[in-house]
Formats: sequence, C-alpha cells, structure tokens
Amino acid sequence: MTKIAIIQRPPVLLDRGATLAKAVQWVAEAAQAGASLVVLPECFVPGYPSWIWRLAAGRDGSVMGQLHARLLANAVDLGAGDLAELCEAARAHEVTIVCGINERDRQQGGGTLYNTVVTIGANGELLNRHRKLMPTNPERMVHGQGDASGLRVIDTPVGRIGALICWENYMPLARYALYAQGVEIYIAPTYDSGEGWLGTMRHIAREGRCWVIGSGTALHANDIAQDFPNREALFPDPNEWINDGDSVVVSPTGQVAAGPMHRETGILYAQIDVASVAPARRTLDVVGHYARADVFELHVRRTPAVPVQYVDGS
Repeated sequence: MTKIAIIQRPPVLLDRGATLAKAVQWVAEAAQAGASLVVLPECFVPGYPSWIWRLAAGRDGSVMGQLHARLLANAVDLGAGDLAELCEAARAHEVTIVCGINERDRQQGGGTLYNTVVTIGANGELLNRHRKLMPTNPERMVHGQGDASGLRVIDTPVGRIGALICWENYMPLARYALYAQGVEIYIAPTYDSGEGWLGTMRHIAREGRCWVIGSGTALHANDIAQDFPNREALFPDPNEWINDGDSVVVSPTGQVAAGPMHRETGILYAQIDVASVAPARRTLDVVGHYARADVFELHVRRTPAVPVQYVDGS
C-alpha cells in the first residue's frame, strides 16, 4: 500500500517564491504524515490565471496585459533552476512530487507561457515535463500549445505515473497513449470541478483500469491579494468560492476511494495499492486483449517541437 497526498491549498497568486515556499512546507507536512507521493494542482506555481474567464481580450486588454506580465515574471524556467527548492524537498523527504506550473523557456525565447506538469523523483531529479497539448478556450490567450515529448509514463518508487492536464483528459487519444505505456497511477491536475468532472475521473479509472488522482484547485475570494490588478471588478464578492476544488482519488474499478474535497482547503490523503491494477485489467485491457490492432492504430510523435536550430562553425 502507498499513501498519497493531494494538496488542495491556494498558491500565493502571482508570486513564485512565496508559492514555492508554501509548497515546500506542505510537502514536509505530507511526508511527515507518511505520504510517498505528493500532488499539486494545475498551474500551481504561481497560480492558475483565473481572470481569463472574466475578462474580454479586446475590452480589457490593459488589465490583461498587467496580469500577464506578472504571471510571466513569476513563471518557472526549468533551465534556470526555478524549481530547485521543490526538487530539494522531494530529495530530503524521499517523496515523488507531481506539480502544475506556468512554464517559460528562455532557451526558446522566453516569451511564451506553457501550462506544464512536472514529475520530480524521490532523488530530487526532474523525471518528466509535460506541456498541455491544447490550452482550453480562453487559456489560449495565455498559454502556448505543448508537444508530445513529455507524453510519457514514468517509473517511480510508488508505481508507473502518467499525467494529463485538465481538459486534456477529454482527449481519447492522449489517454490511450498513457494506457499503452502501462500507467498505474494516472494524475489529472485540473482547474475543473463539479459532478461532470468527477464523472470523468471515474470513467477514466474504469476505462484505463488504473488509479486516478484528480488534483483540484481550491480558490476563495479571500485568497486574492489586495494589490491584485482590478481586484474589486474581477472578484467583487468577498464570500465567493472562485473554484470548489473537488480533489478525488478513484480506484481501478471506478469507486471513489477518497474525496471529493469540496470547498475546503487542506490535504487529501488516500491509501492506494498499485497491485490492484493488474487483476482489474484481466477483464478489460483497452490496449491489450480488448484492443483491435488490426483495425485501429495510433501514432504519437514525441519529437520535441523546436522553432529554431543553430549550426555554428568550428
């Protein structure tokens, strides 16, 4: 059995340093409680750009520009070591961490943000980086399209881990790519919530015969700092739950094992047994005995998308 922890607490919005300090503190708390896997939600560092669902690009361009500039300045550049604190926390506590980030890549210009999920091993090494393939609706005003170079399932001490972000989980071929790699712990960091999303988590568990970890975002109006641009217009109700959270753990048979954690902040713990995946696939293995390779075939191009290549003389 493996104890997992889903951290459903808000970031310090638009502040990378303060958010990472909180994350390190909470990883220590989860590890002390016996967790071997710690999961944080979509775009956790430095926070999901919730304002995009409340602003219009043409009408509200000025405030959108201010917010985007702050988000970009506080985004994570993996090449610059911006996640060093979190990697060290994973190593110090010997836990695997899956965390959503807003990523910028200065080696590729640095002007585009990606909605990214990273997997950090218990030795503190970055095991995988997956950029969201298709930003959802107004997210396209903030995030660029990812590629499939990180569409991978990774061996870890807790099991074979794969992750898709939010509405990527509605992409059947992306799910199938993870199933085909033998995913045992399927992680879905998200900004979505509610009965429809919970139904999706249960469906994926039944379809893939794997453990599904839905890592939700809990955000209350009180979590928005007073100096947040256009705060009163964007979040006028001080009692509003901007996002309900609804983190959940679902077994390979589709049964809810923990949660959903609704409209509350904290850490959702669950005991999972990856050994239960194999017998669940005896009756249904969608990439094995329940597939028809003679009829259907999927090609996944995992070559990184590189906008420019330099060839210098000796």
